[in-house]
Amino acid sequence: MSPVLEFESKSVEKAIQKASQELNIPASKLEHSVISHGSTGIFGLVGSKKAKIRVVVPDKLSEGPREPEPEESTEETERQGVDSIVDEAFGKVPTTHISDGDLTLGKEVLQKMIDLITTEATITTQTANGKILYEVKGGNAAVLIGKRGQTLEAMQYLVEKIINKQNQKRIRVEVDVEGYLQNRRERLESLALRFSAKAKKSGRPLTAGQFNAHDRRIIHIALKEDREVRTHSVGEGYYRKLKIYPKKKRRKKSNPNRT
Repeated sequence: MSPVLEFESKSVEKAIQKASQELNIPASKLEHSVISHGSTGIFGLVGSKKAKIRVVVPDKLSEGPREPEPEESTEETERQGVDSIVDEAFGKVPTTHISDGDLTLGKEVLQKMIDLITTEATITTQTANGKILYEVKGGNAAVLIGKRGQTLEAMQYLVEKIINKQNQKRIRVEVDVEGYLQNRRERLESLALRFSAKAKKSGRPLTAGQFNAHDRRIIHIALKEDREVRTHSVGEGYYRKLKIYPKKKRRKKSNPNRT
């Protein structure tokens, strides 16, 4: 019996294209069935689901296609992006002026959203390195955070968009609920180190789960200084898989004059 694989993407068409590329089979000859057409969710931010298809793999490909390593140029581009993120995190780029009006506007907008979700939640505000930090305490934290932090991330996105609508230079916004982001960051950094150790020990690429952009950045940065591995995001859409590749060690050339 031929094996079956499942592929996900933003739409059924993109999922078919993805399967066609990975299996090296023309899309017109791909034997597949649709599991889910997916959905965009609320504002395309919360509750979105990917389209999923099931593909029957021909016998000649039953062992599965060999997964090529990404080109070095692609990795270098991603590393450069990580470098800029690190610089921004440590204040190595010019900071944007944040006015009292920006702080107040963001807090008012965030409070209105929170009040529609839960009660008795308060917000404290601070700034750091050109970023506004809103810390939410009280209320139903689990509901405010949402599954995998999706509700929290959606609120942060909307607050940042509203604040920056009246600013020429972008002001970054971070919304945290009961220290969720800090705890999440520490867990991901620990996870990154375990992934790295496992990849180096096995000598083979390791595929981590699917992460959003924020979580991928944390893992990229955590392993940035590790010269024995390199990281790469694969797939498309907001949630992508993260791969950790052990770097091949160069063999030392033997000295022919040595006895």
